[in-house]
Amino acid sequence: MSYSDYFNFEIIKASANSSARAGLFSTPHGQIETPIFMPVGTNSSVKMLTNDQILATGAQIILANSYHMYLRAGTKRVKMAGGLHGWMNFHKPILTDSGGFQVFSLSKLRKITQDGVYFQDPKNGSKHFISPEISMQIQEDLGADIIMAFDECAPYPCDYKQARSALDKTKKWLERCFEAHKNHNQALFPIVQGAFFDDLRKESAEFVSKFEAAGYAIGGVSVGEPTDIKNQITEITAPLLPFNKPRYLMGVGTPIDLINGIKYGIDMFDCVLPTRNARHGTFFTYQGNKIIKNKQFEDDFTPLDEKCNCYACRNHTKAYIRHLYKTQEATAATLLSIHNIHFLIKLAKDLRNSIINGNFEQYSNELIENFGN
Repeated sequence: MSYSDYFNFEIIKASANSSARAGLFSTPHGQIETPIFMPVGTNSSVKMLTNDQILATGAQIILANSYHMYLRAGTKRVKMAGGLHGWMNFHKPILTDSGGFQVFSLSKLRKITQDGVYFQDPKNGSKHFISPEISMQIQEDLGADIIMAFDECAPYPCDYKQARSALDKTKKWLERCFEAHKNHNQALFPIVQGAFFDDLRKESAEFVSKFEAAGYAIGGVSVGEPTDIKNQITEITAPLLPFNKPRYLMGVGTPIDLINGIKYGIDMFDCVLPTRNARHGTFFTYQGNKIIKNKQFEDDFTPLDEKCNCYACRNHTKAYIRHLYKTQEATAATLLSIHNIHFLIKLAKDLRNSIINGNFEQYSNELIENFGN
């Protein structure tokens, strides 16, 4: 058997005037309509939400974080519970990242070698080591449908030598990941790196495309770079990846990011932004981001967004949610999280429909104009 016995990607319709496409990605735990935004459940829970609330947002797939699950709960315990699907009692597709980004963000607590990464747990100081092989074992224990290769993410800014070194390790580690990965009902996605150098990105995209995979990812963006550089990297890299496989832009999740990414041929997005923003009182609207604590909403008895039909918008007003936020009621973060996640999932769905209907360019341009106001 191979991964193709469990995974299939079909392009339903491609845009005539851009690289946007509408697809259907089949996995062992269900089909995913692409383009899709994927909520992040770092510790095997999307912050502030129950599974029923997650499903009510329209989520078709969620993420969990290998690094955090390895350190807390423990992957062997999760495996005994039936993997993440049994542990969480969530039976739609799940994706796990490799933990590489979290490890590399511990700049003062880790040492990168050719073998892997030695690091300390920032909470208790315990020492750990993750290699490509260990990352594959961790993710096999977690049992997600889609797992990610262990890679090195160069920071922004960085010089060419640093980017080159990170890419060289990423390429060698990818070979080791594929060698260690034996479970074909889990799809291993390679990750394009190369920092912000066009030639390295092209080299990386060509290299990962040599591996027979169910999908491919673009990593190393949303690490502090300006939006125009992020767009440039995406626009350059996406067309170099296999056309008939899903393309995943990692860690990206503003409304404008989704529109631009889809225009460049991206199919999958994830980001902690919608729930993080919610906990800080920020919510998405079709007229740009708004802040619920602002006094202008004190007597505003309209929904968070008039065009939104999420639970929060159907049942509550800005004035009420502002009151909850100002009185530090946790329900405020829950309602704002429901809205923000639903907003991005619905946005991706609407853009998908516009591709199918043949008016993606017009619709996406109108959205960008409104979001900029």
